[in-house]
Amino acid sequence: MRDDDRRDGLRGERLTLGYHGAPVVHEASITVPAGAVTALVGPNGSGKSTLLRALARLHRPAGGDVRFDDGSSALALPARDFAKRVTLLAQSRPTPGGVTVHDVVGYGRHPYRGRWRGFRENPDPDGVRAVAWAMDVTGLTSMADRPVDELSGGELQRVWLATCLAQDTGVLLLDEPTTFLDLRYQVEILDLVRDLADEHGVAVGIVLHDLNQAAAVADRVVLLHRGKVMAAGDPADVLTPERLTTAYGIEVDVVVDPETGLVTTRPVGRHTKIKGRAT
Repeated sequence: MRDDDRRDGLRGERLTLGYHGAPVVHEASITVPAGAVTALVGPNGSGKSTLLRALARLHRPAGGDVRFDDGSSALALPARDFAKRVTLLAQSRPTPGGVTVHDVVGYGRHPYRGRWRGFRENPDPDGVRAVAWAMDVTGLTSMADRPVDELSGGELQRVWLATCLAQDTGVLLLDEPTTFLDLRYQVEILDLVRDLADEHGVAVGIVLHDLNQAAAVADRVVLLHRGKVMAAGDPADVLTPERLTTAYGIEVDVVVDPETGLVTTRPVGRHTKIKGRAT
């Protein structure tokens, strides 16, 4: 991150979102504060990714607004200015052929470079540092010269995350960033997310399917159900057995560690074994 780190929170206000005229998110409000991790959770089809895309201006709301902490409307900013403040790691992106890891990560500098003019006319003095840092923290430095179309799914996921980090924004939105990653890199990505919030004041909004990961990494959890915000707040307050059972349509057992306050959830199936109870 650059030395003059900005604290730049984002919020969605009463957002109504839909596809082809059919609403899928209904007047949802969400806050992604600076210096904190906000996790969006909920079953498939609950509106998590749609809401995140609306915060990133990739889904135009039918109602409501997206605003920064200073009160300005994110929807009114020119695209280049918005891209200097907010970036999104989407679930899927096309894989370019014949392009190296280093060059793809460099794409994250697009808000700071002119589209048609050369580098001399549009210098990016922070570009080299930002790209090197992004590759280092995602473990990609040794892969810098490898073509991205030769990478595994997990390696490619780290490349796209590094591209977002190279964009050097105050708001980072991540849609299921641990997908395709093995256990080691899942933990390392979530640790990095925590570092970005704690050490650099970044506002992180992250969609996660794993409720235990959400409880462990997030300061705040937003639980969505049928396109509405069922609850938002501290993980221990939001991730209750009653709410999760209603949202997911299956019994969910919840344990809160009395010393750490961390929440552990476990769906209860017909063959689930839980100590001290028969299922």
